[in-house]
Amino acid sequence: MKDKIRIVIVDDHEIFREGLRVFIDSTDYATVVAEANDGQEFLNIIDHISCDIVFMDIQMPGMNGVDATRKALEKNPDLKIVALSMFGEERYLQSMLDAGAKGFILKKIKKNELELAIKHICGGRSYYSEELLSFFTDKFLGKTQNLVEDANITKRELEVLKFVSKGYTSNEIAEKLFISFRTVEGHKANLITKTGSKNVVNLLVYAIKNKLVEI
Repeated sequence: MKDKIRIVIVDDHEIFREGLRVFIDSTDYATVVAEANDGQEFLNIIDHISCDIVFMDIQMPGMNGVDATRKALEKNPDLKIVALSMFGEERYLQSMLDAGAKGFILKKIKKNELELAIKHICGGRSYYSEELLSFFTDKFLGKTQNLVEDANITKRELEVLKFVSKGYTSNEIAEKLFISFRTVEGHKANLITKTGSKNVVNLLVYAIKNKLVEI
């Protein structure tokens, strides 16, 4: 049988951690290998465990999720860290992404969406709860209402953008379009520049707001 996806939960709310752990451990594809109450506790154990995904709360007593994410990725750049967020914490999401988080999910996430998020992240893709994407749309893209023609987006760049919006990795996009990984990365960099986005997340919400892609 294929090895289960190994998950660490970092959150200071014990009841939430327990509920998330019970659900994950009830699946046939994932298991919780460790829990931590705050960022420092997580850093203390990370060298002694092997995991595929870390669900990281943002606001915690002691070391918060932003600092813990940054420090953990300095030690192990291959960690896949996902921000756990509640409504009202949107102002911290950009900091989490800047720190290296692979995405963000709402704590009230439904079971089927959580399963999708776990499999996307483990497969090398990013995952973002759709309810939180509106925050990035409002914050970063209020001034960018350009059409494809105005932004000078090419047909090939638009093809790449559509695959990005579906969560495909650069390697997967390269295989789909029969081009090199390096070419895909070049197209993504051009798209970020042309749309005035800060990163791939901002690029994605630009695309959604301007109806360049559908999710």
